[in-house]
Amino acid sequence: MSRYILPVSVFGTVAGCAVLIKNHVTGGRCPSKATIKGKTVVITGANTGIGKETARELATRGGRIIMGCRDMEKCETAAKEIRGTTLNPHVYACHLDLASMKSIREFAERINQEEKRVDVLINNAGVMRCPGWKTEDGFDMQFGVNHLGHFLLTNLLLEKLKESAPSRVINLASLAHIVGKIDFEDLNWERKKFDTKQAYCQSKLANVLFTRELARRLKGTGVTVNAVHPGVVATELGRHTGLHQSQFSSSVLSPFFSMLVKSPKLGAQPSVFLAVAEEMDGVTGRYYDVMTEKEPAPQALDDEAARQLWEVSSRLVGLEEGGQPSLAKPSADTESKAGLTDPAQTLGPNPEHSIRTVGA
Repeated sequence: MSRYILPVSVFGTVAGCAVLIKNHVTGGRCPSKATIKGKTVVITGANTGIGKETARELATRGGRIIMGCRDMEKCETAAKEIRGTTLNPHVYACHLDLASMKSIREFAERINQEEKRVDVLINNAGVMRCPGWKTEDGFDMQFGVNHLGHFLLTNLLLEKLKESAPSRVINLASLAHIVGKIDFEDLNWERKKFDTKQAYCQSKLANVLFTRELARRLKGTGVTVNAVHPGVVATELGRHTGLHQSQFSSSVLSPFFSMLVKSPKLGAQPSVFLAVAEEMDGVTGRYYDVMTEKEPAPQALDDEAARQLWEVSSRLVGLEEGGQPSLAKPSADTESKAGLTDPAQTLGPNPEHSIRTVGA
């Protein structure tokens, strides 16, 4: 029996160290025990991955959860599951396609009419490194969904958020923003060769710039807004990266990836922290790497770029200055500057054109 003691001890030590290392790398669980009974939370892309686990955690804490998703069948299934596991009956599925300005406006109108308050808005949904698809309105899919869709939704819900203050907006960004660049002359990749990686990084940089400019504009309203990189999470988001499509990556790199990649449950903890933590009261315009505040990349601190992005985005989505809805379509000059030379190349019926939740 004694001959097994050493191997078992070594195995136990290695396993214990692995758990400790993974917890350190992934950030662990949200330390706050705060509950949010009586508060309403809107989460985009909440039928799977980080969004679903965020909805589950916040439902456990007593919140009224509205899950905005493109695929209503999956969303209804997820909402039913969460209601069952949390015993919270106030978890609802609502249709929201962030690749459609029409759908976003319909969703926002429903929220504004039917909900008494919105205490937390979590802009969670996203697409990553997909092919050169276009949204229903002719925007690059990644820029359109990851930035413009959430930009419009947030602006349309601002009055409700202000009425519910103190309230919070949380934008899921990514570490990828550090290599991002906003090309104001060709936001939609119409004039240069499409680069799916750079398109993603541009959209994530836009998330951080939007966060900072929105925080500036909301100063004194009681509405805070922060951006967060949730870490590298095992979700469907990375299905276009090809990371695990080779035998080498699957057999040799997978053990290392498993040490660094967190589960959706752990991936949801940064969003939960920013949504409920008492120490986040009044904190705004910041960027968080998991649950630690960090300074974003230098280009994300460019106030002039943030202002310009806001103005261009407002025109592209049809908002007047100040965030009020406008029926006017983007001007020809704006379309030209943004690279909207062929709006006819829009999202088709391909079932692969789906929105998944952010995981990196």
